[in-house]
Amino acid sequence: MSKRTIVAMPGDGIGRTVLNEAIRVLDAAGFKADYVEGDIGWEFWCKEGNPLPERTINLIKEHKIGLFGAITSKPKDEAFEELAPELKDKELVYSSPIVALRQYFGLDICLRPCRTYVGNPLNFIRRGRGEAIEEPEVDVAIFRQNTEGLYGGVEWSNPPKPVYDTLMSHPKFKKNFGHVPVEEISVSTRIFTKNATERILKAAFEYAKEHGYKSVTVCEKPNVIRETSGMMYKMALKMQKELYPEIQLWNTNIDAQMMWLTKNPETYGVIVAGNMFGDIVSDGFAGLIGGLGFACSAQINPETGVGVFEPTHGSAPKYADYPVSIVNPIAMIESACMMLDHLQENEIAHTIRAAVAKVIAEGKVRTYDMMKMSGAPDVVDKGAASTTEMADAIIRELKK
Repeated sequence: MSKRTIVAMPGDGIGRTVLNEAIRVLDAAGFKADYVEGDIGWEFWCKEGNPLPERTINLIKEHKIGLFGAITSKPKDEAFEELAPELKDKELVYSSPIVALRQYFGLDICLRPCRTYVGNPLNFIRRGRGEAIEEPEVDVAIFRQNTEGLYGGVEWSNPPKPVYDTLMSHPKFKKNFGHVPVEEISVSTRIFTKNATERILKAAFEYAKEHGYKSVTVCEKPNVIRETSGMMYKMALKMQKELYPEIQLWNTNIDAQMMWLTKNPETYGVIVAGNMFGDIVSDGFAGLIGGLGFACSAQINPETGVGVFEPTHGSAPKYADYPVSIVNPIAMIESACMMLDHLQENEIAHTIRAAVAKVIAEGKVRTYDMMKMSGAPDVVDKGAASTTEMADAIIRELKK
């Protein structure tokens, strides 16, 4: 196994803590790598006016693989107020560096698996027939188009005249909004392209085929958002008929899908959606397997091999200041396993996942969320495992 260089991007808040613990687990499992730190996040926005410095982009260009911790994002006005005074006259506008990273490197394939861990006290349960209590096994792989849609960044407040005139050329805009003063209008676009839509659909179908899932569900809203959601579903129908007839194609609306999450989550296999709806449905399914402490993700450009792997939780800045870190590192560790999958280090990934599963099943070491406590500084004194103690337990299992 050749030694690789991984760009480690701690980001903000708890990002550094969970990233460091994941690297400890990787080391203990025998993954050989050098780690170079990439600057990203709120600190660099505040002091440099750029949350994604060019030097970090260059590191990823060179090494292609990134492990990312977490990020803090704030509304535009708050972001401006926290800029260094000497930068406030530069007309800088904050935008999410992780979104910028996805778009710069074309990381349009986002995979967010949600799988039940046996013995996790946070697993979803429901009432069955009579007084029976059921704990359905969730095994869902969510493919989220990662660079377009509502997160594409094409938006305006008080849209300039060419944009406003174009909007006014649409009869529904003119009828419903033509009376509104332009300075009172904000517009965010939802753009789907055929090429990117085809790529995410194909990734979803190929994953279902490779891993034995029987269905692919397009989770959008084609009955209302007819052009974008409608295009995705129409393309999925054609692709399934021509290339994947053995895989069932289902179509759900995002609102109904969120209701069905707690009705029959075990029914679903692979789900594919645009950027916003993919974000929503993946967090919904994550809630069924224990919450964001268990939610991992991969963001990949299959043509260039560039991949960034991150937990889907936020930076939780209040927890970052605790004298002992209490956050659950499993989502970050699972994201590192997805990196190993991408690098075809499948045996090491399997070994780590087995160790995580064993620790959860035994139930002797549980972080505060697994013990259903509020995230207060004293939870460790009350029996909850710290971030480091959970990683230690996984490492002990690896060494058995």
